[in-house]
Amino acid sequence: MRNLPVSGSDAFSGFHPAVLLLYFCVVLFFGMFSLHPVLLAITFFSEFLYSVLLKGRKALKFNLVYMLPITVLVALINPLVNHAGVTILFYLNGNPVTREAIVCGMVYAFAFITVIITFSCFNQVMTSDKLMYLFGKLIPGLSLMFSMVLRFVPRYQAQIKKIAAAQKCIGMDPAHGNWIRRVKNGVAILSVLVTWALENAIETADSMKARGFGLKGRTSFSVFCWRKRDRTLLAAELAGFGAVLAGLTAGEFQCGYFPVIRIAGLEPKAAVFYAAYALFCLLPAAVDGKEALVWNRLQSAA
Repeated sequence: MRNLPVSGSDAFSGFHPAVLLLYFCVVLFFGMFSLHPVLLAITFFSEFLYSVLLKGRKALKFNLVYMLPITVLVALINPLVNHAGVTILFYLNGNPVTREAIVCGMVYAFAFITVIITFSCFNQVMTSDKLMYLFGKLIPGLSLMFSMVLRFVPRYQAQIKKIAAAQKCIGMDPAHGNWIRRVKNGVAILSVLVTWALENAIETADSMKARGFGLKGRTSFSVFCWRKRDRTLLAAELAGFGAVLAGLTAGEFQCGYFPVIRIAGLEPKAAVFYAAYALFCLLPAAVDGKEALVWNRLQSAA
């Protein structure tokens, strides 16, 4: 039986959930815990590209309008509160502003937005049914809660629009009245949304309990199965991850910013490890590109 993609334009999301989970776990690990600038640049570029392939102009607008100002803000705040480093550029209100603090702030900023963009792709690809398939038998309670959270995010957005529209009809939306009245109207909308969310969570939990979710020996239906292309992509992921681990073990990705900037892996010999990580991160774009070429070829032949 065929694994179903999230949308017709994204072929990568149609692979087996275990393969998708491995990809996102590796990318998130290096995005959150590695402050090496080369690895961060590779991760940011690949996830930015994949988010655009997934959501189109919406992702481009989100990344440029929201993520770019956050990057600048974080990069500016760090040197104002962190005065470590030996290279003092100037003094601001009697406090030194160092080159190391500026560079570290920029790295932290890119790491932050990289993780946010990666999680947005994860939320789009790893749907609740995939998470239930992976963790339903292992940790049924946690998997149900996690899938409910992911499922409720788009439902929250739709529901709050309905509540705001209903409140607007009776003149009780945040756009009417003085600032005190606006705050009260906003709190009222939030209160209705929270009540609705809690009721839906209880109904979902009762429904799953009635179906025997979490009981030992229960059966389950799934549209996911292992195919040849899943095993091929898994082998490619393991090969790329193994090469990156070899570079990590060899110390090629070590870096430090205080008291001086020390970045390893800038020699030509480290290029093979960066190339392996880049190929790993660009797997979604490569899969989508291949599917697009096949589709265009079939269309031209027809």
